[in-house]
Amino acid sequence: MSAEPRHVARMVLLDPDDRILLIHGYEPADPALTWWFTPGGGLEGDESHEQAVRRELAEETGITRIDLGPVLWRRRCSFPFDGRRWDQDEWYFLGRTEQTEAAPAGLTELERRSVAGLRWWTCAELEATRETVYPTRLAGLLRTLLDEGPPGTPLMLGTETAWQRPAPEHNGGTNG
Repeated sequence: MSAEPRHVARMVLLDPDDRILLIHGYEPADPALTWWFTPGGGLEGDESHEQAVRRELAEETGITRIDLGPVLWRRRCSFPFDGRRWDQDEWYFLGRTEQTEAAPAGLTELERRSVAGLRWWTCAELEATRETVYPTRLAGLLRTLLDEGPPGTPLMLGTETAWQRPAPEHNGGTNG
């Protein structure tokens, strides 16, 4: 990992039925490599993590009416994507919304080349899927969140590092 990671804010966005919104992404150079991940992205300028997560959510999903909760988890990750290595320090915020219609309106050029769509997932669907989801423990983390509520302090997730992409038949990949 590099000494100065990209600072990222992500949203664990839940609807009134406790479904989580995930983005379906793929490697631009190899669209067979796919994965699901939470909305969010890098901090810009001097914005706070809270400002960044609200901006990213609006850009990537069109959802602006949210109740922003606490930081649930933090994670360091490193992965190859779009021809470069990304080293990130990610903060995962809890968010609640009744606005379930999503319409991405502010995608970056890279996101337009690497996002296939959005989907609301139940916890049971996440637990049962064979598709790749990031963070890799998301199904269990979501189950704990729904059963026990948010942690008193952010949970530090283990560092995730991907040095090579999995073979396409495994639907692997990374998130940006």
